[in-house]
Amino acid sequence: MWKNFCSLFKKDCQMMLAGKFFLVTFGSLIIYTLFIHFGYINFMHAELYNVYLFDPLGTQQERSEQIYPITSLEEFYAVLSTDANSVGIDISSGIPDIVFYFGSEKVDHHRADYAWYLLHQDNTYPAQIVGTNTPEQKQRKEMSCELLFIEIVAVGFLGVASVLFKEKQMGVIRVHAVLPFKKGVFIISKIMVFLLSDLIFAALITILNIGLEDAVSILPDVLVHTTILSLIMALMGIGCTVLLKDFRQFSLVYLVIAIFAAAPVFLSANTSVKMEWIDYHPFYHIYIGLKHAYFGMPVTNPIYYVGSACGIAILFLIVQTVFRKEMGKEG
Repeated sequence: MWKNFCSLFKKDCQMMLAGKFFLVTFGSLIIYTLFIHFGYINFMHAELYNVYLFDPLGTQQERSEQIYPITSLEEFYAVLSTDANSVGIDISSGIPDIVFYFGSEKVDHHRADYAWYLLHQDNTYPAQIVGTNTPEQKQRKEMSCELLFIEIVAVGFLGVASVLFKEKQMGVIRVHAVLPFKKGVFIISKIMVFLLSDLIFAALITILNIGLEDAVSILPDVLVHTTILSLIMALMGIGCTVLLKDFRQFSLVYLVIAIFAAAPVFLSANTSVKMEWIDYHPFYHIYIGLKHAYFGMPVTNPIYYVGSACGIAILFLIVQTVFRKEMGKEG
């Protein structure tokens, strides 16, 4: 069995090299890294909100120098409409009133708190510092996590199918149908190649974008969640390839799976949109586990790991059954 596995593993690596799978993966790594270093970080660089004050009676003499005074109500609203992220403080009625254009609930709370802080510099607010990530490091970890998830779920899944469909057209399954070896080894060899590729990709994208020093402590947990996600997507890719006749049929299935696996997860995890059924979405828990791993908060709930192991085992048995039936047809 071990000899058969080694020969299949070597052959699968050669097929992936010939199909330029590793080249595409390496290209994705370079593009993602350049995007994080020179695009996302610069574009998402957090800036302080401009705060404008309309105080015709001059009641706020202890305000911060970072507040810009406005002399008329017309100018006050004109400035706010021009600078959509700014915050206005209107004290024309004698009572401070926060005014701004609606953005999102969380950001609006920050804008209002920041304006109140600048207005009342004489007050002290106790603060608790949690975590050691700078804003830039936090952005790097968040984007590295999201791109790793997308690479495995969408790009990697498509790569699995493209390589396997090429083998299917070459008659590889037909040849292996008559060879004397355990059919499950064929599937194990495939998923091990893709798993190894995903693990290397996860390690490199983490080290290149977060830094070796920070990556060393979080990589073990990141690789655990990467393994779970990679095995699921590889098995799904193999199953779809065996069941479907050609890449055209797979394209529609790929679109449905990619959208179902990614869109609800990102909406629920990164926005205020919270779907009631998202807790039953398996990819949501994997994504949250991966994101927590990047911030040094490993998942300690054993149900997550037991459920993942059982899900992978069941998926493997399903794929193995389908694969044996296909081999029976070919044989």
